[in-house]
Amino acid sequence: MTKVEITEIYNRPLLDLIYDAATVHRNNNDYSEVQISSLISIKTGGCSEDCAYCPQAARYHTGVEVHAMMKVGEVVELAQKAKQAGSSRLCMGAAWREVRDNRDFDRVIEMVTAVNALDMEVCCTLGMLTFNQATKLKEAGLYAYNHNLDTSEENYSNIITTRTFDDRLQTLHNVRKANLTVCSGGIIGLGETEQDRIGMLHTLSNLPQHPESVPINALVAIKGTPLENQQRVSVWEMVRMIATTRIVMPKTVVRLSAGRLEMSLAEQALCFMAGANSIFAGDKLLTTPNPSIVDDMQMFEILGLKPRKAFKNEPVH
Repeated sequence: MTKVEITEIYNRPLLDLIYDAATVHRNNNDYSEVQISSLISIKTGGCSEDCAYCPQAARYHTGVEVHAMMKVGEVVELAQKAKQAGSSRLCMGAAWREVRDNRDFDRVIEMVTAVNALDMEVCCTLGMLTFNQATKLKEAGLYAYNHNLDTSEENYSNIITTRTFDDRLQTLHNVRKANLTVCSGGIIGLGETEQDRIGMLHTLSNLPQHPESVPINALVAIKGTPLENQQRVSVWEMVRMIATTRIVMPKTVVRLSAGRLEMSLAEQALCFMAGANSIFAGDKLLTTPNPSIVDDMQMFEILGLKPRKAFKNEPVH
């Protein structure tokens, strides 16, 4: 799909856009199913990158304490709790610039193997990744790898200077080549233009294969980061972004991610109607507060939603 076509979709009158996205969603997915994912920070803080939104960058003073790598047993215990609460996917995040072939990576491999044995979809977000590392993770039982584009290619250097947009694309290429599923999306509210949002969706939708999962995050401005004074994006911008993503990538799992804590139930309902079919559950997203699983289960009951089972679309390849 071209940028012109995506722009035309993005700029439709909002109610028409929601209706069109809801129609696409119902024609391509079980719209009453929402995947619940849980996110664990297995190594927090001290990252050498300069991502302008991130409280885990070592160069910013955000009050995030640096924590060493978690033990495998701790991760398994958290994964079991998440599964009991309804999660079908567990994502493990480490505040690294890139994966290094060392003992920490060996421990991640152990974690992946252990969580995979629980019959959960295992996802990792560990920074840049080589093809060989992606292959090792796949062999250990990894199901998905998250590596967000964050924003458009044109806006990228305004947000991050310690790596390039092409570095991001190379990691996604390595992930796909290793037959892992791809999780890649971005953040709105970074000070980007609407054309930047459209540009990011254009890049994602024109990858050789659509990502199986696209997280749409609203920036949570953290004191101490360069973006600490950014205004919160409105729910209408989130709905517009989710609806456009749904129409452009009909079968992709669109994840309503960061920023959900500030949304009312009615606002989240609009996001689900517009095509969101995944959320992160649990009290924290890495270091950012998130609604409790109890609140989410009440919301599911009110809206008539049900948790999606793991490995729903197997075989992927």
